[in-house]
Amino acid sequence: MKVFHGDIVYAAGPDALTVHEDSYLAVENGVVEGIYPVLPERLAGAPVTDCGSDVIIPAFSDLHVHAPQYPQRGLAMDQLLYDWLHRYTFPLEAKYADPDFAHAVYDAFLDDMVEHGTMHAVIFGTIHRESTGYLLEQMEKRGLYGYVGKVNMDTASPDYLCETAEESLRETECFLDTYQGHRRAKPILTPRFAPTCSWELIWGLGKLAEKYQTGLQTHLVESRWEAAEAKRCFPDVSCDTEIYERAGLMDHGPVIGAHFIFPSEDDIRILKKHGGYAVQCPDATVNVIAGIMSTASLAEQGIKLGLGSDIAGGSNLGIYSQAARSVQLSKLKEFYEPDGNTAIPFARAFYMATKEGGAVFGKTGSLEPGYAFDALVIGGMDDPFGALTPAQAVERFCYLGETGHIRARYLGGEKIG
Repeated sequence: MKVFHGDIVYAAGPDALTVHEDSYLAVENGVVEGIYPVLPERLAGAPVTDCGSDVIIPAFSDLHVHAPQYPQRGLAMDQLLYDWLHRYTFPLEAKYADPDFAHAVYDAFLDDMVEHGTMHAVIFGTIHRESTGYLLEQMEKRGLYGYVGKVNMDTASPDYLCETAEESLRETECFLDTYQGHRRAKPILTPRFAPTCSWELIWGLGKLAEKYQTGLQTHLVESRWEAAEAKRCFPDVSCDTEIYERAGLMDHGPVIGAHFIFPSEDDIRILKKHGGYAVQCPDATVNVIAGIMSTASLAEQGIKLGLGSDIAGGSNLGIYSQAARSVQLSKLKEFYEPDGNTAIPFARAFYMATKEGGAVFGKTGSLEPGYAFDALVIGGMDDPFGALTPAQAVERFCYLGETGHIRARYLGGEKIG
């Protein structure tokens, strides 16, 4: 048993932050046992970590990030999506055929991800099985929760990043077979997006999903072009999301749809039916000018939501900053498209960044009893001319915070980093 003393803030639900000021949080075997205003007598002998005036919050979950694009973060941000991909991103991803290059980048990426307070992530690799496997292995070794995917592309892509459908399926099955037994970091099927995959490949991935009971991550209706191109490439379907449903890719694990900016009613119906997540990536939305997710509307329709850094479309690994940007974009959406769109409160965005997104990995993302003590201690947000409430300190951290404001990081009750 361990005990932490300080101000405790988390989002038990989407409507408000839960605050326990000057309280004691007990952790047993890495799991939150309870929160108490006064230390119970039965815990009198437990070691106490006093966080003083700092605030204890849950660690963050990144539901969409491209680890191989880490060296590109903050570069070529004056390009639109097509040119950005073909001039910069695809040539960079080709370098992961070299395992030594991949190992160096992925080690740095994971270090930086933890530095930013993210303990759980759904990650795109590249088409290269060995390099992507190293990323998954390192997450498991560090005890980080994650889903990591070897990317599938067999058409409408540069030759140097294209596999044949047969080769892609063979390499993907080897990837699944090698890592399916992992406890925390697990494989996930990763067709890049529908227009870069043939029916043969998509259908084959569906069979692998059933065989290995594996989930799906992909880009869904990120742009109007993608939505239209998916229907052009697969004329028998009503929408982008139906492609994956028909192939049986949405029934065997978590379903993570990155961006989900221009969904049709059918896209929404299908994603909701399968309990899938729509992942907002605010910084990437601004950088590549794809569009703004209708966050409040999707939430009202029962769609599960999460946040993603989308490195390197996004330029900041801090999911806390994405929570702030999510609020900002929702206000822009309401201002310019008031019909059916409303701004979301900060608590809703923080909930997406923690408990709602964390549910992909199990009982993570909250500090309620029974949840893993994956947590951050943040401080230094007060002004010299006035103290903030704990809730205000958390909000300011999401808008202004840097990694130096994270005083400590805990994973499963153990201090890391």
